[in-house]
Amino acid sequence: MSGRYVLQYTNTARKGIKRLDGSVRKRVRAAIEALADDPRPNGCVQVKGHPDMWRIRVGDYRIRYELDDGVLVVLVLKVAPRGGFYDDL
Repeated sequence: MSGRYVLQYTNTARKGIKRLDGSVRKRVRAAIEALADDPRPNGCVQVKGHPDMWRIRVGDYRIRYELDDGVLVVLVLKVAPRGGFYDDL
């Protein structure tokens, strides 16, 4: 690995995280923080039709993000439960 990635958040992702209750929010934040060191962890899935978009699962929640390997940025796009998570793709 050539370095640590910078984490950035869309407003949609910030709102999604804010809506979570305490223990789930902690787990989601920890999973997002881990993306800075390993942006493609075990269990991550590339979103079909979007070559730079990935998703990870934390319990019943999904975290969708884009990677820019050129400038080492992880852009967190959305944090939401499974239902409706893919509606905006």
